[in-house]
Amino acid sequence: MPIDPTQPYDDANIFAKILRGEIPANRVYEDEWTLAFHDIAPQAPVHILVVPKGNYVSWDDFSAKASDAEIAGFARAIGHVAREAGLVEAGYRVLYNIGRNGGQEVPHLHAHIFGGRPLGRMVG
Repeated sequence: MPIDPTQPYDDANIFAKILRGEIPANRVYEDEWTLAFHDIAPQAPVHILVVPKGNYVSWDDFSAKASDAEIAGFARAIGHVAREAGLVEAGYRVLYNIGRNGGQEVPHLHAHIFGGRPLGRMVG
């Protein structure tokens, strides 16, 4: 069920549990600011999630409250993960779902990296 990004951060969300190591994930990258791992229900041959380590509900929350270092680290992590996955030459998509109308289901900011096949205008 899509979430309301204006609600307070819920520390019991699945990504918070993955960040704390309570739930396993197929991790592909981690640094001071971010964690990246394969989606358990991939929508493309390559489907990697990149999450900031801070308690941010949505892009709006993150862009308003995160430090410059967190924002830069998150953006660099997305590029790094795409390069390491071999997606740059053929192309890839980065997607954020934000709020109810955007289809956000987990109340922790996350970017989806899709690739490995022609994606067309939209994923789906």
